[in-house]
Formats: sequence, structure tokens, C-alpha cells
Amino acid sequence: MIAEPRLRNPLMRLGVAVSERIVGRRLTIARLLAWSPRVAIGAGLLEATTPVPGPGLPERTLKLARLTASLTVNCAFCLDMNASGHRRAGISDEEVYALRDGRASAADGFSPDELLVIAYARGMSATPIDIDDEIRDAMAATFGERRLVELASAIAAVNHWARLAQALDVPPAGFGDHCLAGGQPTDAPRPRQPGDAPHPGRPADPHPGRPEDLPHPGQPEDAPPARQPGERPRPGTEDAS
Repeated sequence: MIAEPRLRNPLMRLGVAVSERIVGRRLTIARLLAWSPRVAIGAGLLEATTPVPGPGLPERTLKLARLTASLTVNCAFCLDMNASGHRRAGISDEEVYALRDGRASAADGFSPDELLVIAYARGMSATPIDIDDEIRDAMAATFGERRLVELASAIAAVNHWARLAQALDVPPAGFGDHCLAGGQPTDAPRPRQPGDAPHPGRPADPHPGRPEDLPHPGQPEDAPPARQPGERPRPGTEDAS
């Protein structure tokens, strides 16, 4: 992660202080954005205009949308922030685990409208985006145009912060008031390794196999991989040892 700037600009100091006072945490990402006051002000305006719960848009629904987006993009910073307080929003630990494991269904306690929002948030947060006319029309018919725009904006904002936080290697802020404390569950799957199956919606690893099997610089791509210690000579080669 890059170093934080010294907050010499009074406007930047005020913005960071207000942000941290609102969330009650030290916000590394807000401090890093202060390197560019123009970017920091734009990010602050984006966050200030993010949708809030209201008639036709319950807190639980908005929380499910943000949490689903955070899980889909696998951002520890966003998971920590958007999972925080899920119980107060009426989302149980079991429902969070169902979202995490990709098995959300009516049997897990979600209503048809909520399952629609979950599918929409997953599609918006996939790479590439995966939303068809059927789900878009269903969202508009269920929530209306205004609430659809607000939900889409909330999900897009999560994706914005997720990409930014991951690109700058920003750690979780430490909210901790959720069942995924630390931003990742203790039984979260390990990071992808060469040769693993690709994540849904993402291209396959262009270089499967062990790193030592990849061609060295200047070595033809069709050259056989280097012999490993103790390995028998391949046919057509001589053992120089």
C-alpha cells in the first residue's frame, strides 16, 4: 500500500475528519484519496449521495444488495463495511452465510423480491456484467423505476469502492460488528492457484500449471519444462550429471 499523504490542505483535513467521525473508524482509503483533492472531493460527493432506506426500499433490502455486491467482488474492505450491523438490519448470520456460499433461496429465509435483488446485485458485480432484459424488467416491475435506479446506484458504488480499495491494497477498517469479522470468514476459500478452475464470469488462467513449468525468458513456448531434481532424463535427452 502506498504511503498516506500529509494532510496540509485544510479542506482535506476537514473531509477526512468528518468521514472518520461519521463511521467512527480511521479510514485509510479516505486518507489515501487526499493525494488528489479533486478525486477525494468527487468520492465524497459520491458517498454523500448514496441511496438510503425509505418507502419502497427497506433497510434490509438495501443491505442485502450491498452485501451481495461485496461478496461477489470479494473485497475484504467492502465486506467489513457492508456486513457491519447486518443483524440490526434484520439479516441473520445464517442468511449471510447463505449469501457467502452462493446458495440463497426461499428456504434460507429470503423473499421473492429479495432473491430478485440478490440476483441483480450478483449480475451487476460479475465480470463481465451479467444482467439480461428479463431480470431488469422484473426489477422495474417490482420496485419501480426510481427504486431500481437507487438500487443500481448503491450496487455500483460498492463496486467502485471495491475496485479502488483492492487496487490500492486498502485493508478492512475493522468494523467487526458482523459474522464475517475481519472482512473474510475463517473458512473462506484460498486464493486461486495456477490451474484452478476460473471464477464465474472471469477468463481462465492463461498460464495454468506450476510456475516452474512456464517458459523462461528467451525460451520457446513449446520447449519442455525444466527437469526437476531427482527426475529421470526424458527420451531423446542425455543426463549430463
